[in-house]
Amino acid sequence: MGQATDQIDVAVRAVTIMGCGTRAEFEEVTHPQMVNREAAAEPPECRGVGPDAAWATAMWLRSAFTGLRHDVQNVVAAGDIVAIHATMSGTHTGAFVVYDDGGDVKQAFAPTGRTFTVTQTHWFRMSDGLCIEHWANRDDLGMGEQLGWVPPSPLYLLRCARAKRAAVRARRS
Repeated sequence: MGQATDQIDVAVRAVTIMGCGTRAEFEEVTHPQMVNREAAAEPPECRGVGPDAAWATAMWLRSAFTGLRHDVQNVVAAGDIVAIHATMSGTHTGAFVVYDDGGDVKQAFAPTGRTFTVTQTHWFRMSDGLCIEHWANRDDLGMGEQLGWVPPSPLYLLRCARAKRAAVRARRS
């Protein structure tokens, strides 16, 4: 196989293992200096570098979404960049907690039990045959609408406030 094909295979694995991959699989596709440019709203442990941070992102997503999966539709590679157009889906069964720049809980979306399917584009810069940098374009509004976050009902806002209090307590302990 050529270098572009190998890079595509690694980048596709990096996306698809987010829902079901093991810690060891993250080691196989993630450069030790990998940076996720999308981690600003994620827990502080996701904001580091390398496989530990990538694994933390997967665990954060899995804690909120059961059956999380990414189905790849298209892949393009040019030089050291691989772009993947995928559909992410799952069921919202746990609180989805987002964080501020300081790593404190900003918002928690209480579980709704609803399913979602949204398109995303993931961009990877490759180095030494591994993913060293990641960016994404996501349909967060579409996901929020499907999950009942937007527009929120008064009851759902109350449930979110309770979920946020629980998340703050959990971060402090």
